[in-house]
Amino acid sequence: MKRDKPLLLIIEDDPGLQKLLRWSFEAYEVLVAGDRESALALIRRHEPAVATMDLGLPPDPDGASEGLATLQQIRALAPDTKVIVLTGNQDHANAVKAIGMGAYDFHQKPFDPEMLGLVVERAFFLHALQQENRRMQQVQMDSPLSGIISRDPGMLKICRNVERVASSSATVMLLGESGTGKELLAKALHQLSPRQGERFMAINCAAIPESLLESELFGYEKGAFTGAAKQTLGKIEVANGGTFFLDEMGDLPMALQAKILRFLQERVIERIGGREEIPVDVRIVCATHQNLKEMIAAGSFREDLYYRLSEIVVSIPPLRDRVGDAALLAHHFRNKFSVQEGRSALNFSQEALATIESYSWPGNVREMENCIKRAVIMADGSQISVEDLGLQALPMEDEPLNLRQVREEAEYRAFVKVLARVDGNITKSADLLGVSRPALYDLMKRHGIK
Repeated sequence: MKRDKPLLLIIEDDPGLQKLLRWSFEAYEVLVAGDRESALALIRRHEPAVATMDLGLPPDPDGASEGLATLQQIRALAPDTKVIVLTGNQDHANAVKAIGMGAYDFHQKPFDPEMLGLVVERAFFLHALQQENRRMQQVQMDSPLSGIISRDPGMLKICRNVERVASSSATVMLLGESGTGKELLAKALHQLSPRQGERFMAINCAAIPESLLESELFGYEKGAFTGAAKQTLGKIEVANGGTFFLDEMGDLPMALQAKILRFLQERVIERIGGREEIPVDVRIVCATHQNLKEMIAAGSFREDLYYRLSEIVVSIPPLRDRVGDAALLAHHFRNKFSVQEGRSALNFSQEALATIESYSWPGNVREMENCIKRAVIMADGSQISVEDLGLQALPMEDEPLNLRQVREEAEYRAFVKVLARVDGNITKSADLLGVSRPALYDLMKRHGIK
């Protein structure tokens, strides 16, 4: 059942203060508990977003032992609930102890209703923000595009385009440097398509010797050549009904280019040594890091094949052109490999983050992943240093822009870099940029950042 008002739990044994707190928080649906048992019962039943709690609860109204014990149990039962403890003026030590145990904040008695109201409002806002972040993370984890980590507008647009074209049967060409995530996008195209229940087959044309590539693609009949002891299906035929990913298709020999072109035109194949035409229903996704138009001009790639393969072209930007993504990915891989290697509480030094942001990453995301894995393993202590990364930062050139573009671009880049550097923490971003949180939200809205 949806509530009209946010739910606030007040844990207070004094009837007069209970009444005052109810009156102070008319904007909320207020629940009141006078002791530990009733407070925990309400926590179990309602899991409120925010609770205020007097540390002096019966049977120890003059001390803090009962309040701290209640706080510990609330944290165990409902870790997302933001608990604001109320303490006396001379009880600073117990307030600090409560914060160490996981309380969200503390407020001294006698309390100022307006100031306490602001603390409660901020706690509700933070709880809602964390819930939304968790929901978005779950949606991303459930998405075939969850492997793409980016805040860059160009990369996000590519992801939207992939979602849009996935349901069609059009042949898709993915262009981009090595390590930019072409295979991830190819798999996403398959998983988002009506063919998702069928096979996804991939072959790297650069990794297989030319003499074996034809049999890998089209298969062969028994006795077709020496060593062909049995009939073997090719990768294209095995992918029937699904998706076939032709990686590094710029390395296809000219003779095989003609055979691939015939397959794309007729949608039939012939195994080596066979005479039977075999119909195959498969979607083709291809990728290359090479400039195919230059290869066409040089006579090393067929122009008619290029136009058959490029019904839809997706150009993936290199990591160096994706604003803020270097630091964002660094945090992501640090978290991933810290868990794998059992290295908890690892952080980047500011110098290491600056180096990550200034490095050109010629190997793109793949190089980044290997670099951060090595750094997590090699880091001595709780910080990853520049030496652990083993990188040499290179100066990067800025594009010439007019004054308005310079201001907007600088503002956008500064915000995205700071957001990536602090791993998405809004409060820390506002502090580093020297602006208020409302100003930061205005900035996010103006640049379309969520």
